Amino acid sequence: MNIERIGVMTGGGDCPGLNAVIRAVVIKARARGWQVLGIEDATAGLIDLDYRSPRGNRWLEVADVDAILTKGGTILGTSNKSDPFAYVTTRDGEKIETDVSDLVLANAAKLGLDALVSIGGDGSMRIAQRLIDKGLRVVGVPKTIDHDLSATDYTFGFNTAVQTAADAIDRLQDTAESHDRTMIVEVMGRDAGWIALSAALAGGAHACLIPEIPYRIAPLVRAIRERQSRGKLFSIVVVAEGARPAEGEQSFAGARELGKMPKLFGAGARLAAALEPQLDSEVRVTVLGHVQRGGSPTQFDRILGTRFGTAAIDALAQGNYRHMVALRTPNIVCVPIADAIADPHRISANESLLSTARDVGICFGD
Repeated sequence: MNIERIGVMTGGGDCPGLNAVIRAVVIKARARGWQVLGIEDATAGLIDLDYRSPRGNRWLEVADVDAILTKGGTILGTSNKSDPFAYVTTRDGEKIETDVSDLVLANAAKLGLDALVSIGGDGSMRIAQRLIDKGLRVVGVPKTIDHDLSATDYTFGFNTAVQTAADAIDRLQDTAESHDRTMIVEVMGRDAGWIALSAALAGGAHACLIPEIPYRIAPLVRAIRERQSRGKLFSIVVVAEGARPAEGEQSFAGARELGKMPKLFGAGARLAAALEPQLDSEVRVTVLGHVQRGGSPTQFDRILGTRFGTAAIDALAQGNYRHMVALRTPNIVCVPIADAIADPHRISANESLLSTARDVGICFGD
């Protein structure tokens, strides 16, 4: 098929490196003579062509992306509530989730788009696969700070998020030691604990709680007391937002809103409330939250995002729709999107990084 016009969009949560991908897509596509439409706020810009944000759908030139490589966020905007298969609309005064995917296809055709580059995580790739099944030509680019997409060695954004978390742990070590406190650092990670595990290793934490290993309080108390018995009166505990006690559930901030995933909230505070009565030291909680999503991407994420962006244009040119670009070190390859979303990339019991953490004495509450 002869390609003349493509669209590029960013979906789900923002992360460092998105602009690197957009830049690479535009530069390489324009060099081929293709037009590139930047679609605003994920599929929202295709669901409603009159949808307006401060950005707006716009045709992108190299001059528009020339200086965005080092910038965090995304110049196109993003959204985690524009799933066209469960889009929130109002009917008879009541909000409901509606399938508007046919409108996405109709509007893509109205704009003359021959194909799309969809940059996103597992949710965005699932949406992409369903749109592909309906006839839209899509190539995916894997983005998630959680590192939970299969079929790729790394997703961009993860490296920057880990660096941000590790930097925070370095600073908290200083104040924890000064006040003989137990510091709990809550990081992102709904169902996969890669940020928590990696940051705990990089930051020299003493305990780490991840969604894959339900925890108990007793082993944590023993580990902290053992440190105190050796004259180490402070401890650092890293907890993923999706971590849960062995006999409990994840911590949520109320019921799920229409069009959104349930909002995780309070994992660190719940842990502190359980720990402090059993310790002879003060416990403090620091929630990094969206700090991990912002800021300039690391060199690794800039390079990986750029490689993914150029590879996505190659995939389109070669007709590799239904595929996602992926890192299979040292190469960038194409893999079926269906493979990438089949099984989430989680930390298994025999994961070597987990074994390394245990070898250096990190307690996982099990």
